[in-house]
Amino acid sequence: PDPAPAPEAYRDGKPFAVMYIPRFGGGWDWPVLEGTKVRTLQKGLGHYSSTAALGGGGNFSVAGHRRTYGDPFKDFPKLRPGDAVVLTDGTTWFTYRIDKKPYRTVPGDVGVIDPVPRKSGFDGPGRYLTLTTCDPEWGSSHRLIAWAHLDATQPVTDGKPEALRS
Repeated sequence: PDPAPAPEAYRDGKPFAVMYIPRFGGGWDWPVLEGTKVRTLQKGLGHYSSTAALGGGGNFSVAGHRRTYGDPFKDFPKLRPGDAVVLTDGTTWFTYRIDKKPYRTVPGDVGVIDPVPRKSGFDGPGRYLTLTTCDPEWGSSHRLIAWAHLDATQPVTDGKPEALRS
């Protein structure tokens, strides 16, 4: 895919994109806000501020609750290789593809959001997406991680990407 244009700086606690995960069913769409503070994650998904911009080089990483504040990542364990994760910033559609089933780790394993995330299977620089949520379902002793790579981009003016057409 072509490189994404440089986005404006994201503003703490403010939405800048919408995420769609077809595997989770029609109508599943959540705002992505800047930051991962408690009050931010109460409103939607949160972008780890230290990670790449949407569609940019590196690792765009997003956290979401599994069983509170609307349960955005309730079905996280259902993610499978090849599943689409589609985001839009209002001008561009970004389609990422999940690379393997969710990985379970401990909260202190911060390498999962590195530019080339440790244990992801990626072997060099790229344009990646990391999704994180708590595990078990009603607890927080562990984390579930899903990694994806950027598969395609297209202007919003071209209509919805194939992954969202059904």
